[in-house]
Amino acid sequence: MTSRHTDSSAPISIVFADDGLVPNNPMPFLVYRAAIALDRDDPAASIERVFGGNGWGDTWRNGVYDYLHFHATVHEALGVASGTARVRFGGDQGQELELSPGDVAILPAGTGHQCISASADFCIVGAYPPGPKMQITRPTPENHARALKSIPDVPLPETDPVRGASGPLTRLWHRAR
Repeated sequence: MTSRHTDSSAPISIVFADDGLVPNNPMPFLVYRAAIALDRDDPAASIERVFGGNGWGDTWRNGVYDYLHFHATVHEALGVASGTARVRFGGDQGQELELSPGDVAILPAGTGHQCISASADFCIVGAYPPGPKMQITRPTPENHARALKSIPDVPLPETDPVRGASGPLTRLWHRAR
């Protein structure tokens, strides 16, 4: 972990170092706290509308896997629809964060993640910018070597999944790349 920034309008921003098995990314992992107002009847639909309206699609509803993994071909947004979870981001040497309804985590390609614990009602909505399909990658020396080659080729998204074309993601990721 090399940097962190928070204020009421900016997302939490963390850059995780490559740990030898999980490549992570020099672009910052971002977390927006209570970023999306959730519809009481269908909170997941609220997140899907925000993500979709900002050009992020291929949405799904579920949880976070309880084993360490990363995606080397695509960036990922995770929005909490219900419940809470403690998720470790950045691999075994990363950071555990408590996620609550309305929170959104945005993972640049290569960012390790693993659910440590979750309430029974935990549900997230996942989404991706246009481009390649998500592939689950486990941390092995071979997968790490392949990921180091594929991650730099993952296109930068044109929009922030929460705040659109003028959101912090586009500025922060372009600057880091």
